[in-house]
Amino acid sequence: MNKDSFPCLLLTEIFLPTSGGTAVLFDSDFRELGGKEVHIVTAAVPGAKEFDQSHPNTIHRLGLKRHAWLKPESALMYMKLFFRSLGIALTRPIKAVFAGRALPEGITAWAVARLTRRPVIIYAHGEELTGWGRGKKFKAMCFALRHADWVIANSDFTHDTLVELIKVNPKKIVTLYPIADEVRFRPDLPCEDLRENIGLTQEQKLILSVGRLQRRKGFDNVIRSLPALIEQGLDVHYALIGIGEDHDYLTNLAAELGVTDRVHFLGHVSYEDLPRWYNACDVFAMPNREIDGDTEGFGLVYLEAAATCKPSITGNSGGTGSAVSHEETGLRVNGENVGEIAAALSRYLTNPELCEATGRRGRERVLAEFTQNRRVEKLESLILQK
Repeated sequence: MNKDSFPCLLLTEIFLPTSGGTAVLFDSDFRELGGKEVHIVTAAVPGAKEFDQSHPNTIHRLGLKRHAWLKPESALMYMKLFFRSLGIALTRPIKAVFAGRALPEGITAWAVARLTRRPVIIYAHGEELTGWGRGKKFKAMCFALRHADWVIANSDFTHDTLVELIKVNPKKIVTLYPIADEVRFRPDLPCEDLRENIGLTQEQKLILSVGRLQRRKGFDNVIRSLPALIEQGLDVHYALIGIGEDHDYLTNLAAELGVTDRVHFLGHVSYEDLPRWYNACDVFAMPNREIDGDTEGFGLVYLEAAATCKPSITGNSGGTGSAVSHEETGLRVNGENVGEIAAALSRYLTNPELCEATGRRGRERVLAEFTQNRRVEKLESLILQK
């Protein structure tokens, strides 16, 4: 199919250069669906101007801030999204309206789509489905998802939650796994300079995590596992890529455990350096856990690690079982159990042959099941099926 024949509109609060797997996913999908005839309405963030200049899509940036003096706090954000998106849909040959999530984008996209007689397609990621309680926001989310023409579930866990908790018609749900760019994320990229920049020798081991610094990701329990690994005689370091509300908490935790010199907070890294950091590590770890209904819906970072031939340690909650095949491309453990996390890390860090074999199977699985061409073909078919 000719992707130029698929002009569409995406409403999303989260888009590159904001870091995170969801932002990467949207960028990848809509680059492939078309060029400047694809319109993305999203938040104005630092670095956006430079990023947008070379982007193939048409990106519309808005100030999407919540205001405590408003009731609801997001009222102004909804209005900005609605009027800008409606203007685009009325003046461009848009074939479909996509929403990055049910709230706030899904409700707005539904209104725009119905007023302009276009199909509305909403992404569901998993963690947002279980974190709203059962109040007004939950009911609004349910309305958006139940009234969408299609809902894209990112994992089997998300599909089941949509059916069982949200009561979405299963016939309207399409399970579409995220993908990793197998060309960008590949093994054998040069990375020694990155290791040298944080003071690592070739012999020292490196654990890597990538993601927003928040409690459910399990980065704190990776830090807690370091003393046990060191007691085993492993000269191990830990690098974290990402920003978030837990930065100070994690910094203080590393100090309390006496491993400050072994924990490296890298913040944002460049687009070019991210795949090199995966190459620089020995094992990838994000032993997620569920906290007050907040869980990991899939975990694109596990696929990025697999594409670079690195095994992953993941928690056994949420939808991570769709991203990591236990005992084949990594290990799923109890994200609450530091002992299990330490044992899983030790298993790979002390066995280079197992590490290599697991990583090789991970890349083979990415190439077989998680490619961009197959994903975009399904997205195009959704646009045509209204």
